Amino acid sequence: MSAGVNTFAPLLPTSDTDVVTSTFSLVDYVVFVLLLVLSLAIGLYHAFRGWGQHTVGQLLMADRKMSCLPVALSLLATFQSAVAILGVPSEIYRFGTQYWFLGCCYFLGLLIPAHVFIPVFYRLHLTSAYEYLELRFNKAVRVCGTVTFIFQMVIYMGVVLYAPSLALNAVTGFDLWLSVLTLGIVCTVYTALGGLKAVIWTDVFQTLVMFLGQLVVIIVGSAKVGGLGHVWEVASQHGRISGIVLDPDPFVRHTFWTLAFGGVFMMLSLYGVNQAQVQRYLSSRTEKAAVLSCYAVFPCQQLVLCMSCLIGLVMFVYYQEYPMSTQQAQAAPDQFVLYFVMDLLKGLPGLPGLFVACLFSGSLSTISSAFNSLATVTMEDLIRPWFPQFSEVQAIMLSRILAFGYGLLCLGMAYISSQMGSVLQAALSIFGMVGGPLLGLFCLGMFFPCANPLGAIVGLLAGLIMAFWIGIGSIVTNMASGVAPSPPNISSFSLPSNLTTVTMTTLMPPTTLSKPTGLQHLYSLSYLWYSAHNSTTVIVVGLIVSLLTVGDSEVPLPSGGMRGRTLNPRTIYPVLPKLLALLPMSCQKRFHCISYSQVDLSVDTAAFPEKMSNGTLKNSRDKEAVAVPEEGSAHQGNSPTFILQETSL
Repeated sequence: MSAGVNTFAPLLPTSDTDVVTSTFSLVDYVVFVLLLVLSLAIGLYHAFRGWGQHTVGQLLMADRKMSCLPVALSLLATFQSAVAILGVPSEIYRFGTQYWFLGCCYFLGLLIPAHVFIPVFYRLHLTSAYEYLELRFNKAVRVCGTVTFIFQMVIYMGVVLYAPSLALNAVTGFDLWLSVLTLGIVCTVYTALGGLKAVIWTDVFQTLVMFLGQLVVIIVGSAKVGGLGHVWEVASQHGRISGIVLDPDPFVRHTFWTLAFGGVFMMLSLYGVNQAQVQRYLSSRTEKAAVLSCYAVFPCQQLVLCMSCLIGLVMFVYYQEYPMSTQQAQAAPDQFVLYFVMDLLKGLPGLPGLFVACLFSGSLSTISSAFNSLATVTMEDLIRPWFPQFSEVQAIMLSRILAFGYGLLCLGMAYISSQMGSVLQAALSIFGMVGGPLLGLFCLGMFFPCANPLGAIVGLLAGLIMAFWIGIGSIVTNMASGVAPSPPNISSFSLPSNLTTVTMTTLMPPTTLSKPTGLQHLYSLSYLWYSAHNSTTVIVVGLIVSLLTVGDSEVPLPSGGMRGRTLNPRTIYPVLPKLLALLPMSCQKRFHCISYSQVDLSVDTAAFPEKMSNGTLKNSRDKEAVAVPEEGSAHQGNSPTFILQETSL
């Protein structure tokens, strides 16, 4: 197979086709269809409940009345798609358990959003995360951020929509594009009609299906090969259990540092500034509920990662005892999991259908979140600022049309995703390539008061150029090499001999025996460092441009301010004072850390108007419980206060 050929397409010998198709029984199809019907029913229930009385706030933000648990499960489901369900076990099967160390990044990757991003976003009473960029910089920066996000999510949705349909086609012979169309239409209908509340509650149901499907595979598989203890023992004997690789080289695909710290930036781009997640935080009834929902995701993420890795180990041990068929050995790695499930559960009607339903649950939850968030940012960032005269009925109708439109667009992008390589790496690389610069843009505005709009725009462009330079360069290098990747970071490992002839087209270059030099070495940067590298580029370039383009006049603010501009203090997270507050009091006195200014926002609200959900400009003092930067501060009819600290050495 040549490098440019689609490696996703199942290589099915003619003689085996009937055998594969017959393994998916009528009961399995019933279970699978039941998932689609129940998902659609939940969505339509919330769509028609109170039909005619819906508001834009209900459609896009679930009326900001969601509780902690459903928000947490929805946060988990949003990016726990079929990409991970298919990709992670395959990764463990092929390369060992080094990927499991990704769980180390979840702590900081969720703690930072809970205590940095959520408070800032929630207290500004936003609908779109990119409203923040207008409050911090200007409208041009907001539009740039919105367009970048739309591009990111549309591309990613193609991968997520295509992956489970590919799996279903590989093991059942069910028409690939018919399943893509079915999945896309079902998801588009309940998302467009039911809005965010329908998306969140279907996410809850689909998350439970995902847990159940994976748990069944682990229980049945481990029982068939002799228990989890035996699985671990055999995997260890074959070098599948990886130790901690402390190599700091960022060009090594998976090391402890790459997974534990490079993964933090990837998590921040997902759970910190991505609109699909921010929208869920903002739909919570209180800021505390939003923070708790972020905390609740941590153990759930660890559990999901453990289950996926255990499936990979069980699959490896299973095929040590029951060798792969020719058809399975010729399949693309991302199809291994489904073939394994069909082998394992073929005598248990309904269970293969449950696992396929698990895959489709992952995709439904992810793409429904994407459609809803894409419709929200388009409405709030690109349409309403220019057409504020829209009535409530017109705005609701347009929001639903946008969700339908994005659904159709993502159906088209599914074909493009079919030309990509490994599902897991492709999806994560796209998020790193585009999500990294967006993370850098928000960090530039939130942590650096001296950054100005020109610096933000130039920094974002520099980050995107760097991202696509390295990303596309790695693709071209990989395709030109024509060498199948060899498994790094394990002591001994061998794929079936006929798999070594299959060329994998991925977004990361293959690991070869000869060490790359020059630009090829740069292109071999681990995909998990994409977000860190690209966000750092945005911050560095943005700060340099901001410092070189300061005006002659300066508006002094306790937080530093932007020269020639008025800075809204509620858009800044005071990093240095927060860090110094963790020190003992004696150290704080030594550094002369003083809290010298309480800024009464009632004085500044005229200078800091905020975009409200109805499209009009309204001062923050006219809203209730919007900005409470200091824990425990009460309104009681007064304007909220914001405490800033300055350190003088």
